[in-house]
Amino acid sequence: MDTRMTLNMAEPSVQRKFMTGVYLRMFVALLITAVAAYITASSETLLKAIYGSYLIYGLMIGELALVIILSATIRKLSALAATLFLLLYSVLNGVTLASIFLIYSIQSITRVFIASAAMFLAMSIYGMVAKTDLTKYGRYLGMALVGIIVVSILNLIFKSSLIEWGVSILGVGIFAGLTAYDTQKFLKLSINNYGTESFQKLSIIASLELYLDFINIFLRLLRLFGKRK
Repeated sequence: MDTRMTLNMAEPSVQRKFMTGVYLRMFVALLITAVAAYITASSETLLKAIYGSYLIYGLMIGELALVIILSATIRKLSALAATLFLLLYSVLNGVTLASIFLIYSIQSITRVFIASAAMFLAMSIYGMVAKTDLTKYGRYLGMALVGIIVVSILNLIFKSSLIEWGVSILGVGIFAGLTAYDTQKFLKLSINNYGTESFQKLSIIASLELYLDFINIFLRLLRLFGKRK
């Protein structure tokens, strides 16, 4: 297939099939994360076992390892194995995010989740319909992301609420931009892999990346607008 094919040249059915698979997997992953977080937050035994020891750090390292392994081995893994990796990551992420139920009210979490979903969907749709090539902005978004990560790490020392506020605002903008960028990027890749085994695997990786974009938008909006208990 001609690698110069653009989104405008693609059959709409190909785009619909790809994004349907992406959004479905992402929805399941988010649902698993929400259930895992709620169950963990509702159990004193689990909370003590996780947050009362170094286990929480082990879980965080496990999450990072899963993302790295999935990204590095996606070509060798079967679609089923890759899906299981995604689901396992969703469970681990839910366990590590359980603390938000202890900090924020359920009503606040629900409102911010809905607002995050609306923002995510708007930016993802923009990525699908935009005529502008968003891939050229990927490098700048990546540099900005590295910047806020470095600042966030440094703020563990300074503990400045002003810096945390600023990082959260910038983070919302960066991950909103990454949502549009990732959507367009994977749509282009899927077009060139339609009809191959890689098509389904790309859908899984796209689900993971967009899942991470959504989670980051949600957490930063929660820090900005969430009502604490």
